[in-house]
Amino acid sequence: MKLSTKKDMKNLKNIFVVVAISLTFSVFAQQTPALSQEGIITIVGATAHIGDGTVIENSIISFENGKIIAVADATTSKIALRGTVIKAEGKHVYPGFIAPVSSLGLGEIDAVRATVDQDEIGDFIPNIRSLVAYNTESRIIESMRPNGVLIGQIAPKGGRISGTSSIVQFDAWNWEDAAIKVDDAIHLHWPNSFRRGRWWLGEPRGYQPNKKYAKQTNEISQFLAQANAYQKTTQAIMNESYNAMAGVFNGKQKLYVYADGEKEIIDAISQLDKAGIKNIVLVGGYEAYKVTDLLKKHNIPVLVQRVHSSPKQADEDYDLPFKLAKTLTDKGVLVGLQALGQMERMNTRNLPFYAGQVAGQGLDKEKALQLITSNTAKILGIDGDYGTLSVGKSATLFISEGDALDMRTNLLTKAYIDGRDISLETHQTKLWKRYAKKYGQ
Repeated sequence: MKLSTKKDMKNLKNIFVVVAISLTFSVFAQQTPALSQEGIITIVGATAHIGDGTVIENSIISFENGKIIAVADATTSKIALRGTVIKAEGKHVYPGFIAPVSSLGLGEIDAVRATVDQDEIGDFIPNIRSLVAYNTESRIIESMRPNGVLIGQIAPKGGRISGTSSIVQFDAWNWEDAAIKVDDAIHLHWPNSFRRGRWWLGEPRGYQPNKKYAKQTNEISQFLAQANAYQKTTQAIMNESYNAMAGVFNGKQKLYVYADGEKEIIDAISQLDKAGIKNIVLVGGYEAYKVTDLLKKHNIPVLVQRVHSSPKQADEDYDLPFKLAKTLTDKGVLVGLQALGQMERMNTRNLPFYAGQVAGQGLDKEKALQLITSNTAKILGIDGDYGTLSVGKSATLFISEGDALDMRTNLLTKAYIDGRDISLETHQTKLWKRYAKKYGQ
């Protein structure tokens, strides 16, 4: 086609713009979030897993205006069945699962840079807020809901101090609607005392001492000391990085420390204690089982790494990642589960099956459930509203055909966030239905 005039060029440009916008909306069109709860909803007959270790075999659960108003044993209770009644005999009810330290909503396709907004330039950037970059229209987020993962802590990546996380629910129009707890914590990535040799530069393969470890930890100590001093003085010019650290010094925010090795964990706790930071959460904690007394002394919970992993060292137990959560729990440490590692965003949907793996290592199944419900809610500081099926708490829960910690039987039929009946339809379920028709299933 020959374009003979500027008008033709302009018309063609306008057509391209319209087509691009249409394609964008067709690919990324958001599922409409559920409407606010109307009337009372009562679930009766299901086995209720409360989330605190309690199980009610024949339960009755009612909620109104997004809050649970009754939880009882239907066998002995005289509570009237009010409102919309859902008969769930043979099914199971659980509190919504909670995914901590996740980059959900901050990235969609790693190979397409424009869809990834999880980090910023700089090493010490606690003033960066992940919440404002959170994309509620992510298809990855909608894929969490059919497995019962309904809440997440959205944390930034990159740098030594990455920035500030927030806690959101997974059915919202925008980040303002999604927010449960805003700017709840700051995230610090502790240096490693050993690193892998860069063989392509002629270095030996395998692990070797990190010669910059002392320098890197000293930089952290200096930054914390300067940030602490900044809080105690009146500055003519605001330093955004130092100002953002106020919450970890006054206890209003937690500091999440990412560390795996025994030395790194000990060094981090020691230096942070000297800096006056007391509200700490350990993320990863691969060798945390070696320092459980130290963790308990400082009341530090652990968000254990993805349990579907291989041992890091050849001389370690083959099942160390599988049993780490149980080992720490047995020693009295407060433990939650997370999915950090390769393909973290996609793997977060497997959170209930990580808990099932821990149960397979001998931890009581209801205690394993706590690793992704009440324990995580306590660690995140949202246990007043979420994490258990209790009167007065948010009606964020779901009904499953079977055991939600078993991938063979985790099949949700209903899910609610703050009492709202949310959709369990996803891009994957649409494709499944499409090809099921093709092959006559």
